Amino acid sequence: MKIFGFAGYSGAGKTTLIEKLIPCFTTKGLRISLIKHAHHSFDLDKSGKDSFRFREAGATEVLLVSSQRWVLMHELREQAEPTLEEQLTRMSPCDLVLVEGFKNTPIPKLEVHRTANNKPLIYPENPNVVALASDGQIESPLPWFNLDDIDAIANFILHHQEIKCPC
Repeated sequence: MKIFGFAGYSGAGKTTLIEKLIPCFTTKGLRISLIKHAHHSFDLDKSGKDSFRFREAGATEVLLVSSQRWVLMHELREQAEPTLEEQLTRMSPCDLVLVEGFKNTPIPKLEVHRTANNKPLIYPENPNVVALASDGQIESPLPWFNLDDIDAIANFILHHQEIKCPC
């Protein structure tokens, strides 16, 4: 599987950009998956639901299945947070895995930068950043894209990852 990441500070627009890129890739006939790193404790489950009660009772994994989707919830229970590489082994085959977060993992990344955030750029310190996308021009030796130029960003990612579209 090809892997491409997105890095940037909170509020830069990573999720919004990825949300716009996914249909751009899928309309080209590509199968896309995503891994998002969450920095905080999160829960997709609701208190009182059976699955929540099973996890609270001590189950390490709870698999929910319906005619629409399935989800596997795994409680780490004092185990170390899994690496990106470990998580990739759990993914079904696809053409491209998009990764949000995992800033320091050595995969190619697009840095998403919002000038109003007044945050420094990541790329000078992170050699895995291969391009920049922002709401304002950035002078850099790396390729730069406007955050709204979804087609150009998608084409760059496909070219960089040497992905040929089936259509």
